[in-house]
Amino acid sequence: MVAQRRELVTAVPGPRSAALQERRVRSVSAGIGAVLPIYIDEASGAILRDVDGNQLIDFASGIAVTSVGNSDPRVVARVREQVEKFTHTCFMVTSYEPYVEVCEQLNELTPGDHEKRSALFNSGAEAVENAVKIARYATGRDAVVAFDHGYHGRTNLTMALTAKAMPYKSGFGPFAGEIYRVPMAYPYRWPTGPERCSAEAFAAFVEMVHAQVGELNTAAVLLEPIQGEGGFIVPAPGFVARVAEWCHQNGIVFIADEVQTGFCRTGDWFASTHENVVPDLITTGKAIGGGLPLAAVTGRAELMNAVHTGGLGGTYGGNPIACAAALGAIETMREDNLVERARQLGGVLRSRLDTLASKYPVIGEVRGRGLMQAVELVSDSGAKTPDPAVTAALTAACHRNGLLTLTCGTFGNVLRFLPPLVISEELLDEGLSVFESALAEVAG
Repeated sequence: MVAQRRELVTAVPGPRSAALQERRVRSVSAGIGAVLPIYIDEASGAILRDVDGNQLIDFASGIAVTSVGNSDPRVVARVREQVEKFTHTCFMVTSYEPYVEVCEQLNELTPGDHEKRSALFNSGAEAVENAVKIARYATGRDAVVAFDHGYHGRTNLTMALTAKAMPYKSGFGPFAGEIYRVPMAYPYRWPTGPERCSAEAFAAFVEMVHAQVGELNTAAVLLEPIQGEGGFIVPAPGFVARVAEWCHQNGIVFIADEVQTGFCRTGDWFASTHENVVPDLITTGKAIGGGLPLAAVTGRAELMNAVHTGGLGGTYGGNPIACAAALGAIETMREDNLVERARQLGGVLRSRLDTLASKYPVIGEVRGRGLMQAVELVSDSGAKTPDPAVTAALTAACHRNGLLTLTCGTFGNVLRFLPPLVISEELLDEGLSVFESALAEVAG
């Protein structure tokens, strides 16, 4: 197990990582990027150790995947036990208990006390795509409504649902049809101010769907309760609930994409709960597998059971090893009360970020919930001009000093904080001190 401390013994990246990077360039497609060209040798908890012996504080969690920390003991134990039994049969050929147990857990944990069913897949994009399939089949309608700044994946359909062109969509069209985009209730950038955002954004949503799509043609509305890649945008209060209720009134399936927000990340099991929203379908992924590829669609039994037998599935979906990992991860979330831990450490994080925002005008806004928070960086606080250059410089300074951070946002000007939920308060504090020093260096 890697000691939970930051330690730099070479420059970042070091010579062994540099040598591996040369091998990567000669063997791996240039279309696959990397945030930081270091090569990890071992990781546990909230520390990544690279091949040069540098130990970095992890504020990325593999993009919200290792929420229970790397190499969580319960995940490791369950995986070891399962891999010694069998590695694969394909659930569509012969079934096995871990798949069923994961579905039982999802049906219990996701919002709402109605009867539910679940289906397991490999990735968040697969989950979203299958949720759309289910909604279309169950309603007999074609159109799907998505939101500005949304991100839903890299398959053809989920690229169509995603708002951001670069790097996700440019050059990859044509895309799937019958996808319509509407404004997101983005309080920081709403033209008439945050206090009017919820009502005005909802009115614009209703008007656009009515005029451009038609309620009777709309199968589903797809929304992230907190937008991830789009910039950790927390919709204006009441907006998500209004949209969900409008969908219910019009016989439209409301799909909550909780691939990034799910499993304790925002200080509740699911972000929809913060506004007392019960989705018809909810997509999950990332943190569910404790580091192994797994995703799911969970929803109302009548919707999930509407599809003909054989209409859903996939060779590897719900692989037994991934299911075992998920059961270990969920056990850790329950036993270690990671919901409460995300709330507590989220308060620590928000306090530090708010203090920095009062000192550095380059921070236009601090936003998020739990341990899913971000700062939006601007060059002019009055005009709110996005500043991707300072964001990149700040990220690079963090990396040099042993803190792994990620950027996001439609304009490339948001730095996000996604530490493992098991991070110690001391290590979180140290990581934030590294961030503060980088901020002073770049924007002081």
